[in-house]
Amino acid sequence: MLFYNINPEYPTIPLYKASTPQEVESLEHMKQLIEGSVNGNRQSQNQLYNLLVPKMFVVCLRYSKNHDEAEEILQEGFIKMFEFIHQYKFNGSFEGWVRKIMVNCALQRYRSKRQMHAVVNIDVTALEQPGNDDIISQIGTKELLKMVQQLSPAYRTIFNLYVLEGMKHREIAEHLGISEGTSKSNLSDARAFLQKAVNNSMQFAKQNLNQV
Repeated sequence: MLFYNINPEYPTIPLYKASTPQEVESLEHMKQLIEGSVNGNRQSQNQLYNLLVPKMFVVCLRYSKNHDEAEEILQEGFIKMFEFIHQYKFNGSFEGWVRKIMVNCALQRYRSKRQMHAVVNIDVTALEQPGNDDIISQIGTKELLKMVQQLSPAYRTIFNLYVLEGMKHREIAEHLGISEGTSKSNLSDARAFLQKAVNNSMQFAKQNLNQV
């Protein structure tokens, strides 16, 4: 199985349909860059890299403890992207296709380093504690990213896969080699950590405001 292929039920980004002349032109330009990259055109490859790198770096940061680790995952991801770009069939979002590669590179790194040991196995039928999905809406993206990076590798990975990638606990368990109960338990702990961090941040901001 090729590296970028993952569970068929992994959420995909639907094909984007351009609605304005500018969007049509942009999509056509992207198609030209992809085709040029497939043919080994270095200029097309450089342009495609520069076009995707900002968004893909954010994806890698979410799965990393710092910028250096994110950059390593990013470079690994782009190497895989250009290695298999000839297999992209233009039947879905190219950006979504590349995102999957980046996430796969992050997961492979964690598995290879055996960083998933910091999980707590519980029975698969254990009840999942109610989560607060409003965490993301309560705080700015940059500050939330810093908080997510403070999570343990296991908590960070499971939180990202469930909340940001939209995966189910069964899928997460299959990808990481853990039980569904473990996935639920670690997600609950990650949410609790982040909610506490958000509350502390908001309280600190409120105190500073009162002192003005």
